[in-house]
Amino acid sequence: MNAELRGRLLIVDDEAQQMKALCDTLEREGYRTTGYTSAKRALEALRPGGFDLLLTDLMMPEMDGIELLEASVKVDPDIVAVMMTGHGTIDTAVKAMRNGALDYILKPFKLSTVLPVIERALEIRRLRVENAALARRERAYIAELEAANRDLEAFSWTVSHDLRAPLRTVNGFCEMFLEDYGKYVPPEGRALLERVVSGAVRMDRMIEDLLRFSRCSRQPLAKRPVELENLVQKVLPDLQAQNAGRTIELRIGKLPRCEADPSLLELALTNLLSNAFKFTRNRSPAVIEVGTTEADGEMVLYVRDNGAGFDMRYASKLFGVFQRLHSQSEFEGTGVGLSIVHRIVERHGGRIWAESEPNKGACFFFTLPRSKDDAADA
Repeated sequence: MNAELRGRLLIVDDEAQQMKALCDTLEREGYRTTGYTSAKRALEALRPGGFDLLLTDLMMPEMDGIELLEASVKVDPDIVAVMMTGHGTIDTAVKAMRNGALDYILKPFKLSTVLPVIERALEIRRLRVENAALARRERAYIAELEAANRDLEAFSWTVSHDLRAPLRTVNGFCEMFLEDYGKYVPPEGRALLERVVSGAVRMDRMIEDLLRFSRCSRQPLAKRPVELENLVQKVLPDLQAQNAGRTIELRIGKLPRCEADPSLLELALTNLLSNAFKFTRNRSPAVIEVGTTEADGEMVLYVRDNGAGFDMRYASKLFGVFQRLHSQSEFEGTGVGLSIVHRIVERHGGRIWAESEPNKGACFFFTLPRSKDDAADA
């Protein structure tokens, strides 16, 4: 029976004959009805969740329909109301709608008039209840997210301080031992100690990169118009200084403005360009290109190089944390840089992908929102 129930109606009309006729008629239409001729008795019977809709006469001796509606909503905030009124009190019915009633029907009324009004009111109630449930779930998710962020902050602090301290101790003592007693250690033993030092340094670098990945995921976005060309020119000098003595041909195209968080976008560009410099180490000249193009109306920024490249069969691993497509002996790194780029682009609402062939270089593309002025011009 519940599956067929169209709604639970509380019907209030001081004219007993009309109230009973309305209850009987709507019962036959699949509604469960409860009728009262007294507004006060109807209010006493009201319980939270007990009824879906209040169908009440507007003009009654004990309490008018507006007063009954206001009192009913205090008992059950989810209930909705439809007023019944005569032609002479339409203005009062409109006033009732201003006070929260969803609709009104005129007496004497036909079933064909009443049913659509009730159905519409029940649908609005259903949407309100669902929206309220969504809002509650959203608040619960936000609370969970805030708790998770606090846990992540605590974890980051632990990683940054408590876990890195033993690594520094291992590294420090090994270096002291090599400095003070290295000449007494046979080459095989010295090589083992140097591997310990190298492993500790690498682990420290991995922890630092993981913390950087975590920070770029949590840092609030502060978007504003950004001149891409200025940002690229800001990133390049440090990379050029680190690669002094190499023959590198830089091709920087005309770069437009975009809408982005400048500090996060700078980090993304630094990681992409740093990779381009690293993976062209065995090329002379190395060619590194930065430019933009259009794809389906989107602005696409790309960083292209003529370096080592990679096999596209493994492209799905590119943006995973600690995923590497080249051995540590070929190219140093922790495999976190592209994960950071991916997360930054994703947080800006963009996409990132790559095209490459082994020994024929690689090209990384990512979309960014245009600046508002440029978007309007486009």
